[in-house]
Amino acid sequence: MDMLTDLFSQAQEWLFETVVQPLAVWAGLSNILEVAYEGTGWLLVGVLQIVVMLVLIGPLERVWPAAPVRDRSAVRVDVLYTLFHRLGLFKLIMYFSFDALFEQGLGWLRALGLPTWHLDQVWPGVTDQALLSFLVYLVVFDFVNYWIHRAQHQSERWWALHALHHAQREMSMWSDNRNHLLDSVITSLIFSAVAALIGVGPGQFVALIALGQLSESFQHANLRCWFGTVGERLWVSPRFHRRHHAIGIGHETPRGDRMVLGGCNFGVLLPWWDMLFGTANFELRYDPTGIRDQVEQGRDYGHGFWSQQWLGLQRLLGRA
Repeated sequence: MDMLTDLFSQAQEWLFETVVQPLAVWAGLSNILEVAYEGTGWLLVGVLQIVVMLVLIGPLERVWPAAPVRDRSAVRVDVLYTLFHRLGLFKLIMYFSFDALFEQGLGWLRALGLPTWHLDQVWPGVTDQALLSFLVYLVVFDFVNYWIHRAQHQSERWWALHALHHAQREMSMWSDNRNHLLDSVITSLIFSAVAALIGVGPGQFVALIALGQLSESFQHANLRCWFGTVGERLWVSPRFHRRHHAIGIGHETPRGDRMVLGGCNFGVLLPWWDMLFGTANFELRYDPTGIRDQVEQGRDYGHGFWSQQWLGLQRLLGRA
């Protein structure tokens, strides 16, 4: 673990000093070099993730696809979303737009007497070990993510934004970041607040997000893959998550003689929460993905990046 951390730090320092720092100075942004160094870490993580996706996940999709690809233009739009989020552009926008406001909010909470609860100090000598503390934070983050995900499916306003993610009929390893920007802003602020309140260190936060994103890319892959009876209950597989995206299954729940917002398989990394709260669906099937009104009524969720973002806002306002 320490060796990997050292290698990453060396690569981050080299990339910063060779490329990022000279560009920042040239652009007159010497006052944010500390932020630029942190951003270099996110850029490096994104590059490594994309390399793994292209070298490992992509070939698997071609060998064992869950469904034939009929619209490659839809996949190309998802590639754009992935590059935008994974290479640090979204985080750069978040910093300039919300960092000062976020810090003011944390300061206000501190003034009210809300302390930082360092989870890694719960059991001194045990939970403060690097690997174990990482696993503790991972479980906590995933628990929070489960309830965020359920809220996205049960709040009509939030679903108006999140529906964009489910409107992809061509699921692929690029689909994870296919989200409305406002949806991404909300979830990003929640996780940043949780990290600050439970004492997640900057390096741990990067590692948690990096592992989560890479796993989610694999889960969204157009891949006929499951982890077996036991494995399916330990970690979310492409099969498990595809059920969540299945038309009329993943985003709806029967109530009497009608279907309402809801669904199944909300776990992001761990299926434990679905098992605990009764939302797990372990059927070994690979159904078509999308949204019922998109398929049955021809509702338009947009075909390009900007049209998808615009229609998401229109749905939020009840105009589309």
